[in-house]
Amino acid sequence: MAEKKVSSVNVPEKINKRPDWDVYFLDIVEIVSRRSTCLRRAVGAGLVRDRRILATGYNGAPSKLKHCLDIGCLREKLNVPSGERHELCRGLHAEQNAVIQAALHGVSAKGSTLYCTNHPCVICAKMIINAGVVRIVIREGYSDKLAEEMLREAGIDVKQL
Repeated sequence: MAEKKVSSVNVPEKINKRPDWDVYFLDIVEIVSRRSTCLRRAVGAGLVRDRRILATGYNGAPSKLKHCLDIGCLREKLNVPSGERHELCRGLHAEQNAVIQAALHGVSAKGSTLYCTNHPCVICAKMIINAGVVRIVIREGYSDKLAEEMLREAGIDVKQL
């Protein structure tokens, strides 16, 4: 009997090298970020509890509204620097969308871990704190000292991979 060939597409480079859970969920939110409609930064986020995905989100305009991809970026037009004047944007942040999606579908974020491609801003940090998230795992930083301080004060562990 001939030996069965295994497709290299589905086989990791090192069979015994499985990603740990944090890397696994960060990889998933990286893919989620590809749905972003922001012209400045593609961000993905996901809420996970007990190794189960509760909700995901990416940055973009609210449902049924035109996206920046279609009509342009207000922040670019006004020369607003990154990290400033968050209210001057059509889009929701990925973290906001993940929390909103969980609420919309009746899923509590309490006790969950937020996986995100970037460190949350202060607006998202406040929402994350009140949603009951207990841990955050990020891939990249984001310059927002107040967000860092508030998350630390709330006792939320932030881990960057």
